[in-house]
Amino acid sequence: MSPIADPTTDEALMVRYQRGDRQAFTLLVRRHQTPLFHFAVRQIGSPGVAEEVVQDAFVRVVQNAADFKHEARFTTWVYTIVRNLCIDHLRKRALRKHPSLDEPVRGKDGSDTAGPSLGERTEDPHASVEREATGKELSVKIAAAVEALPDEQREVFLLREGSNLPFKEIAEITGVSENTVKSRMRYALERLQQALSDYEEYAHALR
Repeated sequence: MSPIADPTTDEALMVRYQRGDRQAFTLLVRRHQTPLFHFAVRQIGSPGVAEEVVQDAFVRVVQNAADFKHEARFTTWVYTIVRNLCIDHLRKRALRKHPSLDEPVRGKDGSDTAGPSLGERTEDPHASVEREATGKELSVKIAAAVEALPDEQREVFLLREGSNLPFKEIAEITGVSENTVKSRMRYALERLQQALSDYEEYAHALR
């Protein structure tokens, strides 16, 4: 069955939307908004800005829906839009310090809030004290290690591991060859393995 013949694929939903089916667009948003948000927030570091980026991306999908080609992959298209919006945002704030994922979230007045750091927000509140402490430390360590990756390596790592996109599609999104994407992924894993050497079990999983 071709992607267009299957009414559940992203591409078929886009065709339905082009023909006036608004529910098809709603399904696309529900399917992709969370992974796109996770990609954007790890690129930008700010949940609020990441949410705005994803919203802006879907606005652009609506504005340019007529230009979507049936043979194209929707994920390639929408991730390229989000990636470009992230790059634009990062360029605009280039003179400001990039917030670290292991730094506490700060209020508008610059003071620390009572909330957890960005890297700690995924922790399980019901874990045992010892396990929670270890998990929190590892979470912060992983977030810091990913953030410390060179931009090109971090981008590929997030698209591959965070969004589970194939290397070929990542190559199309980033505008480089598939071999280059694979090289960046390999270097990213090597850096993460080295940074997480104190956590041998996790580092082993990266091999």
